[in-house]
Amino acid sequence: MEIHRFEKLWVALSLLLIVGFIGTVTYGAVGAGVKMVDDTGGTVDANALNDHPRFGEPGTYQTGENQYDVYVITRQFLFEPGTNEPLRVPAGATVTFHITSSDVIHGFEVAGTNINLMAVPGQVSTVTVQFEETRSYGMICHEYCGAAHHTMEGQLQVVPQSEFTSSDLQNPEAFGDSEEPVNENQPDDGEEETE
Repeated sequence: MEIHRFEKLWVALSLLLIVGFIGTVTYGAVGAGVKMVDDTGGTVDANALNDHPRFGEPGTYQTGENQYDVYVITRQFLFEPGTNEPLRVPAGATVTFHITSSDVIHGFEVAGTNINLMAVPGQVSTVTVQFEETRSYGMICHEYCGAAHHTMEGQLQVVPQSEFTSSDLQNPEAFGDSEEPVNENQPDDGEEETE
């Protein structure tokens, strides 16, 4: 059976495209670190975020020396914190973002970085990063979330260590030179640990 040369060309091009698609997906998963939303961040009750020990007061928490956890709630059509007041983190620190939604699926992208998460109601998405340079970043929602989706934006400010103060924290008693050491294993249910 004779295969026409144009058919051979299209078969070859089709196979080349398939190999190219597999290569880009593999690179995205392995090389660029693109991951699907998973359950490593845990789950929360989207209808009772005010009762959660951290999402009840979203913001920046110090968890160790030069280590911070940032809790952000997305809701139509704002980031809390981030939209009404800028979210501030110190330069050079290890920052873990914990993102969830209280209503519908949102996106959490810090423009100019590789921070790009989905905020799913009841699910906590996490990413750990380190910002080396001081500057302001825009935060945007990249998932259509309703009629005012285009207005959903916020600001993340990376400030020098010297300008980052206890007023930027949700737990200022654990900041800086306090007498109490920071407990990295603090239980999330609000109960005190016993020895």
